[in-house]
Amino acid sequence: MCEHGLVTGEIDDDHPKEACGVFGVYGPGMPVAHLTFDGLYALQHRGQESAGMAVSDGDTITIVKDMGLVTNVFDDRTLAPLKGHLAIGHTRYSTTGSSTWRNAQPVYREPGESGFALGHNGNLTNTAALAAEAGMLPGTVASDSDLVAELIAACFPPDGDGRSDGRDLERALVQVLPRLEGAFSFVLMDAGHLIGVRDPNGFRPLCLGKLDSGWVLASETPALDVIGAHFVREIDPGEMIVIDATGWRSEHPFPQNRVNPKLCIFELVYIARPDSHLYGKEVHGARRRMGELLAEQAPVEADMVMGVPESGVPAAEGYAKRSGIPYGQGLVKNRYIGRTFIAPTQEMRSRAVNRKLNPLRENIRGKRVVVVDDSIVRGTTQRAIVRMLREVGASEVHVRITSPPYKWPCFYGVDTGTRAELLAANMSVGEIQDYLGVDSLAYLSLENLERAIEAPGAGFCSACLTGEYPTAAPVNFTKGVLEELKPQRA
Repeated sequence: MCEHGLVTGEIDDDHPKEACGVFGVYGPGMPVAHLTFDGLYALQHRGQESAGMAVSDGDTITIVKDMGLVTNVFDDRTLAPLKGHLAIGHTRYSTTGSSTWRNAQPVYREPGESGFALGHNGNLTNTAALAAEAGMLPGTVASDSDLVAELIAACFPPDGDGRSDGRDLERALVQVLPRLEGAFSFVLMDAGHLIGVRDPNGFRPLCLGKLDSGWVLASETPALDVIGAHFVREIDPGEMIVIDATGWRSEHPFPQNRVNPKLCIFELVYIARPDSHLYGKEVHGARRRMGELLAEQAPVEADMVMGVPESGVPAAEGYAKRSGIPYGQGLVKNRYIGRTFIAPTQEMRSRAVNRKLNPLRENIRGKRVVVVDDSIVRGTTQRAIVRMLREVGASEVHVRITSPPYKWPCFYGVDTGTRAELLAANMSVGEIQDYLGVDSLAYLSLENLERAIEAPGAGFCSACLTGEYPTAAPVNFTKGVLEELKPQRA
């Protein structure tokens, strides 16, 4: 899946980190490599550490992957030789394992008489147990995605026994998938099949699209839009979609009692693009309603409402509309800045925030401003923003957050750190208000957050807000869990 970089943490630590993007296309006669490039580009926000794709021409699977953004890894020169009718792609943000070329995806294995490639969005919670059961020594696999590929490969028929009928990957998945716990939206391929799988809780999104002469799988609907595919539907939690020359069919490899839809609520708060559709709703509209309900729940007298780019902007528009306070721009985001790294001193960390965001002085000077954002995780960025606004003359700064306090770590594919690193796990709202240096601070309630999404009866995982995990949470989970395995005895 997506695994966490040990030395590349972003300075923007007031938000949960991304959750990886997966894409797949079955398109005979179509430029599948170029379609995959466009799909991954639309999913770039979900992971910026590495990018890769695998392409099949029916006989050979070719993989290209590297560290960096989609446009750093691929260009016309690298795409031109990638001919075929079938491809999968991946953009990565790490949560289990280090940020290295070895952990870039797709993962590839060549068991028996055929090979397959895998891309993973999510995070397994029983990685160590699975590796120990399989008797794997430390260093055998470097990530939970690598581990899944090993388990699948072990279920293929032995090389040369004549039993392969082209459905080895599908049969292997039926054996392996029920053993996996945690979050996983997979795209997989062999020489002739494209497969999409969503875990029984549906923690991470995955959807199906239709091309004129093919089919598409993607983490989010904008990846369908950009290549001209028609949205068919979201893949159900616990469902496996198999696509080949005959079309697509649905399989259900998990026991029905394990199927319990729990889409990560932060997909709608922060992670997903505003033009994505989840649970049949456009994310932008949900974020506007979050701002509207926040204005009702936590009103304040002010002169201007501003959003923290990018995810705070729709909510700020909603807050302004419901409160009657004029909406205005207060911060300009440098759209061309790359990843910013954790600096050794507070002064350098503050400068890093200034490189990414800059205040509009004339809009702010002398005004009471309401700053709307989606979350506060560690607080560094929010604190720097408040100081910035004070320095350019804001008379009052009121912060409004469109989610409840973020108190618990995520084990399902979002990098949030430990409880010790989470501001709200260690401070009351009043203490956070003093720490940020704001005149007032308020969070949207969980009830209003779910009301804003307008998907009654839909299931959500809000464990990061409540501490109520849908599955057994690992007690001592770390990003280096595979490196920490004790050697297995023969």
